[in-house]
Amino acid sequence: MDTKEKIIETATEQFMRFGVRSVTMDDIARMAGVSKKTIYQEFTDKNQLVYEAFDLAIENDKKEMDRIPKYQDGVIEHLLGLSAFIKKRFSDFNPMILHEIQRYFPQCWQLFEEFKNKHVVNEIIELLEKGKSEGVIRKEINSEIMALMRMEQMMLTFDPLKFPTSKYNHVELQMQIFEHFLYGIFTDKGKEAYLNQKNTQQNENHN
Repeated sequence: MDTKEKIIETATEQFMRFGVRSVTMDDIARMAGVSKKTIYQEFTDKNQLVYEAFDLAIENDKKEMDRIPKYQDGVIEHLLGLSAFIKKRFSDFNPMILHEIQRYFPQCWQLFEEFKNKHVVNEIIELLEKGKSEGVIRKEINSEIMALMRMEQMMLTFDPLKFPTSKYNHVELQMQIFEHFLYGIFTDKGKEAYLNQKNTQQNENHN
């Protein structure tokens, strides 16, 4: 790993854990084991570092999502993989970061909006359509509307006024809303298959 990569990786980890504004260039230099001068040789300013760190985080999320069993191989398997991804992704994630990005780093916010609207929403639509063909998702639902609603549900959890971090565990919050969404779109067959495979997976993890 070269110096620039090390700085970006360190910055990404610190931003995700503590938020963007509270992490200083001095903090990043200390955690990366480099001088602040070295950081400024690689990055014009903090804005550039935040942008490149956020860009890397999105690319890593895409790679992680690609590792989830594909819905072409079974919608229920994909949903269980997605559930595991959500738990892992938000286990060490400061929910304030998106609020900070939206307010203070508009270029980063544009990256996130493109990822959300062009990548995630389309994936959800395809997943729902495949689920309908398998008989596990209700045929009468509008897949595009449900996909957009799912994204809005996720974004709602990052509102510190509605869900203050002092009161709610973010992983639990995400999982509660995700499963509520699933039970609203499942057929009886889908719900039964999801619960059966979820219980099987949990038993395997305990053994």
